[in-house]
Amino acid sequence: MDLLAFFIDLILHIDTHLENLVTTYGAGVYVILFLIIFVETGVVVMPFLPGDSLLFVVGAMCGVGLLSYPVAVGVMFAAAVLGNQSNYTIGKYFGPRVFQWEDSRFFNKKAFDQAHAFYEKHGGFTIVAARFMPFLRTFAPFVAGVADMTRSKFTLYDITGGALWVGGIVTAGYLFGGIPWVKEHLDKIIWAMILIPGVLILFGAWKARRKAAAA
Repeated sequence: MDLLAFFIDLILHIDTHLENLVTTYGAGVYVILFLIIFVETGVVVMPFLPGDSLLFVVGAMCGVGLLSYPVAVGVMFAAAVLGNQSNYTIGKYFGPRVFQWEDSRFFNKKAFDQAHAFYEKHGGFTIVAARFMPFLRTFAPFVAGVADMTRSKFTLYDITGGALWVGGIVTAGYLFGGIPWVKEHLDKIIWAMILIPGVLILFGAWKARRKAAAA
């Protein structure tokens, strides 16, 4: 419970934590930002780090001159792209070894072929859209690796999604993070950034399941 409480506090009060880091480490905070984004996107067991809220708060701090906007965007964009590449590689390398493919009762060749075909056809949208969805952005590149999505295709959408995610949310924080109403209700905005994508995912899953049942 202590660990859970720590992560909840980290996510909801990321502005305070980040300001303390800037005060303590100065320019070294960019290394910390890189590591947080890289670990969240690159390690499949770490989906609970404060990705969206961190980007927004970083943008707000850039707006008041505590951080450099181009440096922050560049560092976190690199972390997001490399993190996804790491996650994809983990899935691609360990997937066959975990399931032992053809020789394992846990492996369904038909299901694998379907997953591979899905990622080849729709994986681009999945990789880009998952960037804006907590938890999913950690698992989508891993599943793409397991499904053996083509590396070149994955990389194209990895870069596109990373640019939209980092550039979009940091810029939003840069433009709106200094507004008094936004600063006053930052915790509610962070909750919205966490919950709204989750609700949309659940609604989409429910709608797809209902459609499949009707068919």
